[in-house]
Amino acid sequence: MDPLDLLLLLPLVALAMFWSDSLRALEIARNAGKKACLRECVQFLDDTVTVSALALGRDAQGRMAIRRTYRFEFSDTGDNRLEGTLILLGARVESIEMEPFRFLQ
Repeated sequence: MDPLDLLLLLPLVALAMFWSDSLRALEIARNAGKKACLRECVQFLDDTVTVSALALGRDAQGRMAIRRTYRFEFSDTGDNRLEGTLILLGARVESIEMEPFRFLQ
């Protein structure tokens, strides 16, 4: 394998690694959104989250990691859609925010 082949292969390997990491992060975010909705006794809609932003950030140990912001929808009454935001830094959930909703007793 000559150096040019190696140079052309390197971006493909990096892209495959990013894609694999993104799938893993998406699953972590989806599970965290579901758990947050269960904890608040609201319905997690569409069983999905969507990425809305990507950035670089530093974790607690000072290492660079990808900060991903996800949006998800939930319902407190079953006939409306409210929005939640979930931020992942690497594979760790940094924060979860949900629009104000009614508590049904």
